[in-house]
Amino acid sequence: MNSGGLRALLLPLAWGYGAGMRLRAWLYRRGIFRAHRLDGMVISVGNLTLGGTGKTPLVAWLAAGLADAGNRVGVLMRGYRGQGGTSDEAELLRARLGDRVRLGIGANRYRKGCELARSGVNCFVLDDGFQHLALARDVDIVLIDALDPFGAGLLPVGRRREPKAALQRADLVVITRSAHAPAVETVVRRFTEAPIFYAATELEKVVPAANSAVEAGAADWFGRRVFAFCGIGNPQAFFEDVQRWGMELAGGMAFRDHHWYTPRDGLRIEQAALAAGAEALVTTEKDVYNLRAVYFVRLPVYFCRIALRLAEAEKFWEVLEAIVEMKRSRSQ
Repeated sequence: MNSGGLRALLLPLAWGYGAGMRLRAWLYRRGIFRAHRLDGMVISVGNLTLGGTGKTPLVAWLAAGLADAGNRVGVLMRGYRGQGGTSDEAELLRARLGDRVRLGIGANRYRKGCELARSGVNCFVLDDGFQHLALARDVDIVLIDALDPFGAGLLPVGRRREPKAALQRADLVVITRSAHAPAVETVVRRFTEAPIFYAATELEKVVPAANSAVEAGAADWFGRRVFAFCGIGNPQAFFEDVQRWGMELAGGMAFRDHHWYTPRDGLRIEQAALAAGAEALVTTEKDVYNLRAVYFVRLPVYFCRIALRLAEAEKFWEVLEAIVEMKRSRSQ
């Protein structure tokens, strides 16, 4: 069956899924389903689509900024656990933030938030929280990737988790991987008047990983012919970024989001890379934490550490604070 035929077959499922998500949001909006409120400020960061928008770097940036402002910050995340019992996103945040921020990891984020609140946390960043309506929030930040803004349709046809009309819940919209995207703004404005900001994904550094018998020099990656692999929500965005950062892309291999790599996966990756004439392997910082069972023997491996840079960052913080004050004054 060709892709067009499969899409037609899946369309009724997408329509049913969209109707179910609309009903769920309506039940929470009407108070039929109850959202639990934590004792402290809650800022949700989420997407309309499955992964790939730069959410984790923004969560790290927000949490660090809130901690620098004197808050006791906790990040609430579901946590996707690989065979090693770890969460790649949690490990990345620990590496970035250290002990400045507490992590609450588990499906019941209200319970985890209560545990953190008892230890003194008064400000929460809800990771991947746009669809987690069971937890009340003060601010809803929605990220949209300018290169693939709406995921080519609702699940299971495309990558979109909710109908576009869900943007009505957004308090702030951040369009990533662009400095100006008027066509995306036009669609967003059909559903919300929330302030729109822009953010660019920037390469901080390329770091040699310890998963190879071949020594990788810290400055040897630039201009090399590389084979990229990843297990993230939007692998094509990473492959495009690799080329934008100055590497020659010999080929790529994508795995499911949060994929835990096996030695067999490592063998497949290295064989494909050698067949493509690659001189090195490159992956994402998040993937490194799922590569513990893999050791490459013929090619060096690097990972890319990225950051999300917000344009008008100072204004962003001012708008965020104003939204929190406005919502709290309404609830009094």
